[in-house]
Amino acid sequence: MSLDTDLIIDRRRLKRRLSFWRFAAIILLAAGLFAFFAQNAGFGPSHQHIARVWVSGVIVDDTRVQDMLDEIKKDENVSALILRIDSPGGTTTGSEALYEKIRDVAEVKPVVAVLGTVAASGGYIAAISADHIVARGNTITGSVGVLFQWAQMKELLGHIGIEMKEVKSSPLKAEPNPFSEPSREAIRATQAMIDASYDWFLGLVQERRGFDKARARELGDGRVYTGWQAKENGLIDAIGGEEEALAWLSAERQINSELPVEDWEVREEPYELATFMGRAMGEAFSQAIAETTQKTLQTEGLTLDGLISVWHPDRR
Repeated sequence: MSLDTDLIIDRRRLKRRLSFWRFAAIILLAAGLFAFFAQNAGFGPSHQHIARVWVSGVIVDDTRVQDMLDEIKKDENVSALILRIDSPGGTTTGSEALYEKIRDVAEVKPVVAVLGTVAASGGYIAAISADHIVARGNTITGSVGVLFQWAQMKELLGHIGIEMKEVKSSPLKAEPNPFSEPSREAIRATQAMIDASYDWFLGLVQERRGFDKARARELGDGRVYTGWQAKENGLIDAIGGEEEALAWLSAERQINSELPVEDWEVREEPYELATFMGRAMGEAFSQAIAETTQKTLQTEGLTLDGLISVWHPDRR
């Protein structure tokens, strides 16, 4: 065989190898992109399972969580929902929206709440949206109430020679505010707003926990309870963790105890391939800043607008 013939055969073999590896690379890239987009689309598992949703941190009006709960309600692969709650509460509207969505799920599937370290105020609203509540003995829960706070800085500004002036359409516009002493009318109007939201909160406790109005108001005076105290007073149903929640689902709702429990996470906005690297770098930078600053619950609270239903210890 001539040298030229050997060279041609070698080139053909090399070309076939290169074609194979190019094809394999394309398949791997396609599989990777599919997995990435599927993950960021928030698809739940395709097999029969019990969904687990974590409610943690400050509760706000998050449409992504609400959309996810809608998907859980419709997904035929979901047999039940476990809420893992570890939250001091948040905005009243956010807690209201979360409560309503969980009750929507409970219309078609059993829901059980498992309380962690703290499930107070808005966190307790999330808990009573479930059909059954389980908490640890040392869980902090309760704190039924609504809060509106503002800092009064009139004297401080006076010490540094600053006086705030304003022109407004009516006496109650932007009242109360931190730059002047509130009038009696402003305090009455604010109290009426708080009372309306508080009555709504008490009504939920009364309805969901089977109390009469007087008992709901007695227990809902703003105090927090341990899990043991909450169980004694009927604010929760059982002491324990996820195992107890699964046992209740099996015994009371005939949910297969062998089903896997799968975490559901919020649906992220779809990525466009051209912006993927920029988005990834931005998220990495934001995460680095968050870890560096170690933002606390107290500083997060400063970003909450409107009425809040949140509990945290007084640090004074």
